[in-house]
Parts: sequence; C-alpha cells; structure tokens
Amino acid sequence: MAVYFVWKLIIVVKLHGFQTLTNVDTALKDWLSAWSIKQFSQIELPLADVCGRILAEDIIALDDLPCFNRSAMDGYAIRYIDSLNASQLSPVKLMVVETGEVGVGQAEQVWTGGSLPKGADAIVMLENTVRAGNFLEICSPLTPYSNVILRGEDVKKGQLIAKAGTRLTPYIVGLAAALGFNMLKVYKKPLIGILATGNEIVEVGTQVNEHQIFDSNKVVLSAMCWELGAEVIDFGIAKDNVEEISEKICQALKTVDALITTGGTSIGGLDLVPDAVNRIGTPGVIAHGLALRPAMPTGVAVIDGKPVMILSGNPVAAIIGFEIFGRSAVCRLLGLTKLEQRPVLKAVLSRKVSGVLGRKTYVRVFVKLCMGNFVVDPVSAKGSNSISTMTKSNGYVIIPENREGLKEGETVLVQMFGNIEVEV
Repeated sequence: MAVYFVWKLIIVVKLHGFQTLTNVDTALKDWLSAWSIKQFSQIELPLADVCGRILAEDIIALDDLPCFNRSAMDGYAIRYIDSLNASQLSPVKLMVVETGEVGVGQAEQVWTGGSLPKGADAIVMLENTVRAGNFLEICSPLTPYSNVILRGEDVKKGQLIAKAGTRLTPYIVGLAAALGFNMLKVYKKPLIGILATGNEIVEVGTQVNEHQIFDSNKVVLSAMCWELGAEVIDFGIAKDNVEEISEKICQALKTVDALITTGGTSIGGLDLVPDAVNRIGTPGVIAHGLALRPAMPTGVAVIDGKPVMILSGNPVAAIIGFEIFGRSAVCRLLGLTKLEQRPVLKAVLSRKVSGVLGRKTYVRVFVKLCMGNFVVDPVSAKGSNSISTMTKSNGYVIIPENREGLKEGETVLVQMFGNIEVEV
C-alpha cells in the first residue's frame, strides 16, 4: 500500500509539468563544461583510408612543392631574353637542342610537368611556335618565368598543411600525397551507444500489434552519428521500468564514450530515464526541460565523466535534440577542434511562421531557387511525431526566444541539412 502511494505521488508530481525551462544555450554550455576528453586514441592509416577522418597530428611539408622548377604546359624552354625582339612580322629563330641545358639562341622541347632545363627561364607554348627541322620560330616576346611553376610556388618546405583536429577532405589528402605522405595519423572513431525506451516500442523487422510502433529513433540517430564519423552500438530497447533502464545504461557506459537514450524523458508517470540516470552516478542530470520547441523534454547528463543525452521519444524532437547536443558532443569526441555547423544560407520567407515567446523554435523548411533567389517555404507540421516532415525539408530556421514568429518576406538564416533542387 505504501509503495502504491509513493508511486501515485510521483506520477502526480510529474504531471504538474516542468516548473522551469532551462535556456538551450545555457544547458549546452553547462553540459559541455561538465565533461572533457582526457586523451584521444590514435591510429596510423594509409591515405586511401583517411578521408573523412580527424587528423591526429599536424601535417608539415617535408619539401617544397614542386621540388623543382617545372613547365606549366607543353612547349619549348628558352631564355626569355632571346624572345624580346620577337613579333609576328619579325619572328625570332632559335635552334632546338636536346642536351638538358639551354644556351644563347637555343630552345629545348618540354612537356607539362617536366623540369625546366638548365639555363632556361621561360616556356613558349607549343601552339605559338613554328618548327622546321632543328629550328624554331617564335612570334611574341615572353617575360621571366612565363608558363613556369617555380620550386615551392605551391607549398614551401616546413609549411603547415593541416592542423591536428582537422577533418581530412579529399583535397587535404591529395596535397598530402603530392608531398610524399603515404600514411597519416588520425583519431580513432568514438563509440556512441544508443538505447531506446518504451513498452510500446519494438525493433524494426519484428511483428507489431495495433498498440506497438517500430523504433525508428535508433536508426535515425545512428545514421546521424555515422554521418559525422562516429561508430554506434545499439543497446536495444528497455521497458518502462527504472531498474531495467538503469541496468542497461550501466552496461552501455562500460563500453561507449557517450550514450544517447530516447523516450522516457517527459513528465508522464512512465518517463523514468532522468530518474534512472540520477541513480547511477554523478553529477547526473545537468539540465532537463528546455526552452525549446520541439524537444522541450530533452535532458543532458554526465555519469562518471561520460556524456549522456536524454532525447525525446518523438522522432523530430529526438532529431532536433541531437542537432543541438549530439552534434556538439560527437564533434568533441571525434577530436575536432571546432564544431562543424550545418551550412548556413540566407533566404526569403514565403509566409509567416509562429514561434513561442520564451522558447527557441526550430522550424522545418524547404529552400528552393526561384528566379535567381532563394525562397524558404515552411513545412507544415502538427507535432514532433511527423518524421515525414524531415524528408520534405532540406533545412530549418531558428526562431529566437524573444520573437513570437517571423514575418512573410523576412530574410532568414537557414541551417541546411539537404540539397537545393535545381532544374537541369
């Protein structure tokens, strides 16, 4: 009887709702300040495997690039001074040699990328010459080092190419190859655990009854982690039981660098995840209940130095919660020195949208190119369950806490997560 009374009291207290809502930026700052990475594990990989990984040590050029003066095109290497009197009416005639050295009145044929013969200081383009046997005519003057790529013109020896903590793009990898690197040190990928909660949730691929739903959150959040470059471990589904939730969280934290939970974080009687987290370790929940729409029930915690994201069970709310907290956490765990923001685009709002004063509102939008201008169409959504609205969107607009909405025709900043369709 006493247990029943306590349980009923907990439900009544929860149903009163969040008494206060924490500012999103404050919650993020406090949460990130509550945990850090002591040491990143490193691994050395061949260039073919490093694209998209995070560089673990600075790349410093070991030599000039190019490491010799080279021809920028097919043509003939000459001394530029021999061309000064050349014109269409009075071409200069030079003797073609094949000695690797050009003297007065001489020219040597070279190909694009080839080294500049000794004594030469300019290249005359092949199409600007007329050759007859061993003689060459040129009809226009050249300047010093015309069509020549000088040693070190691209990169100087000792130059910093990329800093540790940089994501390796195809272009950085290509430059590393040009400088002679065949291996690079990168950080090992962090492990992110994902745990779903809820009596009504079942795994994709199993049978469902009329009161059950497939778990899409783990799939979406896993993909968002993979997109950033992290590894994911699926810890399945926990029923709405605080002991089971606590046990699965403890099990996960033995293995992973960070944990994401979905569901069980609102104010209902079965929303048990924050309570389970606070049972396990310190400091526990840092913030729960945010001035955010959607994703108000989002919570963040730290358990024994490891970050925990307590995300909503509603798909869109879980996605927005990850955008704010998961993206920041994964970027830090990857070893990135800077947060990788979504690309931002300025565009004009096609119609007004409403927000909630005092809450940061994320509006799903579709950006299109219309008569040379970017136009934003808000995507209608009744709630945070409508995951299809994410497939109909290619970005989102943030309405700040001090605005009740945005006006039609207003220029807004769009955080882009999809492509803009352009007719071809």
